[in-house]
Amino acid sequence: MLLTVAVIGPAHALKGEVRLEIRTDDPAGRLAEGTSLPTDPASAGPLTVSRLRFDGTRWFAAFDQARDRTAAEALRGVRLLVDTDEENDQDDEESWYRHQLIGLRALSTQGEHMGEVVDLEPGVAQDRLVVRTPQGRRVAVPFVAALVPQVDPECGTVTLDPPGGLFPEDDDEAAGDASGTGGRR
Repeated sequence: MLLTVAVIGPAHALKGEVRLEIRTDDPAGRLAEGTSLPTDPASAGPLTVSRLRFDGTRWFAAFDQARDRTAAEALRGVRLLVDTDEENDQDDEESWYRHQLIGLRALSTQGEHMGEVVDLEPGVAQDRLVVRTPQGRRVAVPFVAALVPQVDPECGTVTLDPPGGLFPEDDDEAAGDASGTGGRR
């Protein structure tokens, strides 16, 4: 299965370097110099990494196939992919791919239906599960063990233990009843 490792952002400087939006926990390993990666769209690649660097906050890369700013800018939005079928790194029970999480039913620790997982957003400190509530709201839940104590793809569920206020439907209804304003929507 092909999964996104990074999305190419804008060109940086004049020699074909681009900023990357990283989607992996091992950018230095997956995007090492000399690595050839398939792309989405396929017509843009494969791309071979000629240089990779981290400036302390962002990742930058250059590719053999894009030696100047114009060629690098043409790659903007291209997804760099990795074939996970070639690897066997999913041994960690605490690691999940986005496609394994989307569609899972979100339950509270008491078993109450809270919604459905519709996305996994990458974050700087941690990723966030995006849950669509039965009322149609999208709630971003930090994907940490304290708030997501259990993921069970075989049962099709993810268990959430969110702090008060993270799922605003309950708070809005209470505020609306107390103030007569109906709460913020």
